[in-house]
This record gives sequence, C-alpha cells and structure tokens, in this order.
Amino acid sequence: MSFETVKYELNETAAIVTMNRPEALNALSLQLTKDLRAAFERAIADNARAVVLTGEGRAFCSGGDLREMQQMWQKEGRIEAFLEEPLKALHDVILLIRETPIPFVAAVQGVCAGAGTNFALACDLVLAAENATFNEAFVRIGLSPDCGGSFFLPRAVGEKLAAELFMTGETLTAERALQVGMINRVVAGENLMHESLQMAKKFALAPTGAIGRIKKMLNQSFSNDLPQQLDLEHKLQIESGKSNDFKEGVQAFFEKRHANFTGS
Repeated sequence: MSFETVKYELNETAAIVTMNRPEALNALSLQLTKDLRAAFERAIADNARAVVLTGEGRAFCSGGDLREMQQMWQKEGRIEAFLEEPLKALHDVILLIRETPIPFVAAVQGVCAGAGTNFALACDLVLAAENATFNEAFVRIGLSPDCGGSFFLPRAVGEKLAAELFMTGETLTAERALQVGMINRVVAGENLMHESLQMAKKFALAPTGAIGRIKKMLNQSFSNDLPQQLDLEHKLQIESGKSNDFKEGVQAFFEKRHANFTGS
C-alpha cells in the first residue's frame, strides 16, 4: 500500500511514518490527514510495536493547511467549512495516537507550529533536533487551539505557561521547550532519526502490553480522583499480571537474564 502524502517504512518491529509534503512544510491537508490515519492503521496491522512520526524536509509540520482552508471557504461559501469535517478527521487521528496501545515517538526537526506542535505533544515522547522550534500559533490568525493542544500543553508545562504560549503564540527553541518540560530531549540534527528509531526499537523490545496500559492510565490520570485512579491501576495491573510478558519478566528476573518480551 502506498500513500500520496506519507512515507511508510517498517524497520524491524518499529514503523516510521513520515509526513511528506515538504513543499508545504508538511501542512495538514485533508489528504495528509487521511494518509496519517491509514499509515497508523497499517502499522497496527503490521504488528508494529512502536511508531516514529516525523516530517520530510525542513519542517516537522507547519500546522493546518491555510491554502486548502481558503479554497474550501471559497468553494463552500463558508469560512468554517474546513473546521467541520476535516478538523473532526484530524481529531480522530489524535485519538488514534493516544488510544493505540503502543508507544509513539515524535522526531521533530525545523518548524513545528500550531496543530503540528499538538501532533508532537500527542505522541508519548518527543525528540527534537537542535534547529526545531515550537509554537501554538493559532492566536496569530484569530483561532483557538485544536488537535488536543488545550489538553496536552497544560499537562506538559503547567497552566500559567500554557496560557502564555496560547495567548501570545510565542515561538520556543528546542532548548527552551526542553527546559519547560514540553519535550523529552534535544539531539544533533544529523542524529535525530537514528536516536528516535533507537528509542522506538528499545520500546519495541519492551512489554508493550504494559506500555499500552501505562498510556491508558496517563490518559485518565488528570480527570480521575485518587480512588478512581487506584481502581484503574488495580484493574490494569491484574490484566498485566495475566500476561505472558509478566510471566517471562519474573522468570527472567530469577534466571538473571534479559527478558524476551512479546507484547502478549
């Protein structure tokens, strides 16, 4: 299966999904949205145990495609047309990233703006090249955030800084984004894909069933009260305890060897 605006590669048990509209700085068109969803579903069907999301060229993703938005506005006669079904499709892809029980690693280079920033934040880990920049640019064109930004950013940097970044549209360097807790690490640009893929492969060798349950707990941790979160931990740890990976992990511990996890 080939994609019009995405490159897909399965490297051992890690899938690499590359947004491939470099001439548009990987702006999120409707076609790119559809291709991202299809590529992630392909990774699931291929039994990938981790996914790296990146962008081709000098940008990770510059946000929503304003040219396509304007064309749809002119065709439909309603400026909000692009913000209805196309935006719903984008949000469905965000949910797919968060609800798929394998780790997603964002490998960010160059421009990462608006919805592009929020796609990176939707991933479990974010690695950034030294030249990466991040912003929540929506306010610059009179929009409020989308693609989960109002959910992910306050959890990463705190409410007050999130308010400042949303309300000013300020651009952060990679180093500043690291300092405020927005991303996990900064690496030399030439090492970005190598380190991101190595991280994904490390996860692929881990008990990915347990990692999927960790994602589920983290997704609910800010909305649950403590008793609810303890109940969820109890339920999910019982599920983990029934897994082959738990049995293998305990056996490997006693045999003083590395565990051979399968995700089952």
